[in-house]
Amino acid sequence: MLKRIPPLQYRVHTTLISVETSMFVRTSLFAFVFGICALATMGRSADPRTAVLSGRVVDANGHAISGALIRLQLKSGVFHRSATTDDAGSFECTSLPPGTYVLTADARGFAPLSQELALTAGDTRSVDLTLQLGSIAEEVIVGTTRLAATPEDAEGIPGSVEIIERATIESSRPVTSTEVLRKVSGIHVRDEEGLGLRPNIGIRGLNPTRSTKVLLLEDGIPLTYAPYGDNASYYHPPIERFEGAEVLKGSGQIVYGPQTVGGVINYVTPNPPTNWLGSLTVVGGNRDYFNGHINYGGTVKNTGLLFGFTRKQGKGARADIRSGMNDFNFKSVTTIGDKQAVTTKFNHYGEDSQVTYSGLTEAEFQANPRQNPFRNDHFNGRHFDASVAHAFVFNPKVVLTTSIYGAYFRRHWWRQSSNSGERPNRLRTLPGGDPDCTGMADLNTACGNQGRLRKYHFVGVEPRLHVTKRLFGLKTETDFGFRAHFETQQRRQENGDLPTSRSGALVEHNERRNGAYSGFIQPRFIAGNWTITPGIRVEHIRYERTNRLGAGGAIIGHTQMTQLIPGLGVSYSPSRRLTVFGGVHRGFAPPRTEDVINNNSGASVDLDAELSWNYEVGMRSVPVDGLRLEATFFRMDYENQIVPATVAGGVGATFTNGGSTMHQGIELSGRFDAGTFFRSTHNFYFRGAYTFLPDAYFTGTRFSSVGGFTNVSVSGNRLPYAPRHLANATFGYSHPKGFDALLEAVHVANQFSDDLSTIVPTANGQRGLIPSYTVWNSTLNYNVESLHTTFFVTIKNVFDETYIVDRSRGLLPSPPRMIQAGLKVKF
Repeated sequence: MLKRIPPLQYRVHTTLISVETSMFVRTSLFAFVFGICALATMGRSADPRTAVLSGRVVDANGHAISGALIRLQLKSGVFHRSATTDDAGSFECTSLPPGTYVLTADARGFAPLSQELALTAGDTRSVDLTLQLGSIAEEVIVGTTRLAATPEDAEGIPGSVEIIERATIESSRPVTSTEVLRKVSGIHVRDEEGLGLRPNIGIRGLNPTRSTKVLLLEDGIPLTYAPYGDNASYYHPPIERFEGAEVLKGSGQIVYGPQTVGGVINYVTPNPPTNWLGSLTVVGGNRDYFNGHINYGGTVKNTGLLFGFTRKQGKGARADIRSGMNDFNFKSVTTIGDKQAVTTKFNHYGEDSQVTYSGLTEAEFQANPRQNPFRNDHFNGRHFDASVAHAFVFNPKVVLTTSIYGAYFRRHWWRQSSNSGERPNRLRTLPGGDPDCTGMADLNTACGNQGRLRKYHFVGVEPRLHVTKRLFGLKTETDFGFRAHFETQQRRQENGDLPTSRSGALVEHNERRNGAYSGFIQPRFIAGNWTITPGIRVEHIRYERTNRLGAGGAIIGHTQMTQLIPGLGVSYSPSRRLTVFGGVHRGFAPPRTEDVINNNSGASVDLDAELSWNYEVGMRSVPVDGLRLEATFFRMDYENQIVPATVAGGVGATFTNGGSTMHQGIELSGRFDAGTFFRSTHNFYFRGAYTFLPDAYFTGTRFSSVGGFTNVSVSGNRLPYAPRHLANATFGYSHPKGFDALLEAVHVANQFSDDLSTIVPTANGQRGLIPSYTVWNSTLNYNVESLHTTFFVTIKNVFDETYIVDRSRGLLPSPPRMIQAGLKVKF
């Protein structure tokens, strides 16, 4: 049986582990990087059975275009190759198997160019490519909606970045965004209701609850409904809407903000196609699961249009939980002459779910981990957002993009409990409690409920200028930006008399407003193989809180804060196959409006912003064709991490300055495609992501936030919800006739659920060890080209493992086994 380790013993134990693992981290990373460098510099000797293609890319005036992306795709197989032009506009691709290729050249500010060419064994071919200024739709999309359009573009980003492409998403047939994000090293995502409607995302040991320490973007625009005043996720769009996801964790994230602590996740929507095309995906499975997605689009004259709709529904991970959501999206891109383009977007999302907020007690979980005592709880959400982005190309070296955006989110959640400690006998004694609620027997008859009624609005404008020029003999690329952002929260709580009530006595009526003004500048100096990227961001935030139920009338409070956020990234590329990078930046996360202004007095609360210094060093490499690797050592030195003053964070939860914390470890990721490596049409592939987090603990003077233990020091204790190991591995095989099969393993190590590192569970289930688990998923795809249809079958949680995913509001179980079958038709 597991026993509670005394705090002192635990601290000594973890200190020894920290020393050992720190040595292991450094030794492993050095060996890994040294081996990759050796592979990258060795390359391959010339092979007379293959071909070599070189060339030069210029503009209409004959001037060299550097940084152009060259792609080669073998028409008859899966082999592909890419390269980037140097300062002279030159490129070279070696060891190309014979065959007919589609060659594509693409550069910022120019129209893409594609052509076919046939290569034979022993060929040494040279081509000259001339790009024309033309449609800048691609410039708008890449410049304003993406952090990095392709893995090759990541070389221009200071720090670690990972890209999940459409092919990776489609082949695994994910049910939720959780499945997609777990493929990225450094990310810990935990489930909640079972359909991924409210994912909890943490990066590099940060607590994943409500994704509060992550900046979520869609096409470069804030996705959360209050990124400055309440950066929590009670809404998340369906993964079917997107064609890819980008994750940026280094110093480059300071150009986005306001969250610059953990990382940036940017979801990318597809572009309108040139010709009228569409697809229909229909999926069905056990637990009443249904998912239908359709999109259709094309181009009329100079305007591209794209429409999409998703309907998803099914049972959740527990009994008496059922969710249904509809999502409609529209996107258009209009070019105006040769130098302007306008991108517009609109989205409507609606959700109706029978879902509770509370987890289970220990006794309830042991009796039946999938039970749900609160079967009358209900969530209703509506989300609208719209944006307009205008791009103006003064010339290929000066591009101005301006985005205007806005969103509205309403969520009404009627529930009887905020955590497992609030059972009927306690609800009766809580302020505003129900005297008719005397026990569990009254739960679904006489016990009342609480309506958490929320409305959020935000609008903003953000111009960005990209300038490329030579300065002091160096090529420089500089990004300037400014943002004005305004958001409003309207928060009401009504207490109903019955479990089915949808109105009641008003006990809370709050309005919170935020005005935020920010600006940044990030130049990029390129000197031979070196790239130096300094940057700085300034955030100024104004807070206002109004309590309309204050004694004697409305109580209004104001406060503000200003923060300077610097960053520096350096990269060195000794060859086209290897980039070594390092960086340091200031991590910043603004506190919530409700935490910095007292509700009863309107006075400012002494709660600082979250600040950290983040460091990383790593490498990206393509040592041989078909193999892509990235390794990063990171260190996050938190000066002040804000933590809940109560474990569950239920009614009346407050936040407090949590003191210093330390996060340190390594991230490894990579992909190997045997088809590319061996020049074969049969492709065995492997994709993996691994995070080793030996150090994630409280430092300095820190006392527990758990009631009854507030005089117990927790300095040196491991942080809650920070597993030491995270691993995701996918093994697959693709047959040239359209058959693709894969098997995925997801492993999460042990986690503590409180700052005392409690191992033995408490009765309410909110504290105790969360044991490690490994879950397996499998997918089979078969593409019938003649029918333009892909048939697929997928099994999630193959062995139907039941494990704990969360204790913060009581015990929550993992999603059960889900078996689904479907098809995707292209038309």
